[in-house]
Amino acid sequence: MTVKELEKLLNDIRAGDISTEEALEKLRSFPYTDLGYARIDHHREIRTGYPEIIYCAGKTAEQVTGIFRIMAGKENNVIGTRASGDMYNSVKSAIPEAVYFSEARIISVQKKKPECPDSSIAVITAGTSDIPVAEEAAITAELLGNKVIRIYDAGVAGIHRLVDKLPEIRSCAVIIVIAGMEGALASVVGGLVDKPVIAVPTSVGYGASFGGISALLAMLTSCSAGVTVVNIDNGFGAGFSASMINRMHYGR
Repeated sequence: MTVKELEKLLNDIRAGDISTEEALEKLRSFPYTDLGYARIDHHREIRTGYPEIIYCAGKTAEQVTGIFRIMAGKENNVIGTRASGDMYNSVKSAIPEAVYFSEARIISVQKKKPECPDSSIAVITAGTSDIPVAEEAAITAELLGNKVIRIYDAGVAGIHRLVDKLPEIRSCAVIIVIAGMEGALASVVGGLVDKPVIAVPTSVGYGASFGGISALLAMLTSCSAGVTVVNIDNGFGAGFSASMINRMHYGR
């Protein structure tokens, strides 16, 4: 239940449009529903502005479907990250309107259209191999109600590919930079813009990249002051944080 929905419920009670018993029934599972294997936090959107988002990896398809069914039944938009095709098929059988973004590995059920700030979020990758993580970030941001500009394969080995896109990049309120190998792109972008940059190291790279550790350390030690860093391959975390910054930018 969102803040607006709670306010509407209180107003309906005052106006006599709904009985106290009906209101209590709506609030019966507030603030969470206990499924035994998961306790679903219905209070989170009131506290943080966003409903609980499901991390699907490590769960069974049946568990993911059960969580989706409860959350969608509360008329919430539901997002599940790191979801497999089998998980999606199970959710789809229970909730026909479910959508799967296979490259991002995200399942979505949209019950209401989120408010959309006027400003955009840029998602930039160093290489094509970074696109799966970038899509997790981009789709997350879009499902949370943001406009996203995608600029893929613009790494430092061919820096002109980035420079050509600077007018678009600079028009955005926040920028996500996704890179593996040595992770240099985040520092370069941070030195060219006056907007916050969220850097995402990826596990892309040869042996000495240590599964993304090299990019992570390079980004953490960036000399560009406006760069902050999320964990390796954490496109979701970057998209979520970028959404929060973008909404703050417009006071939402």
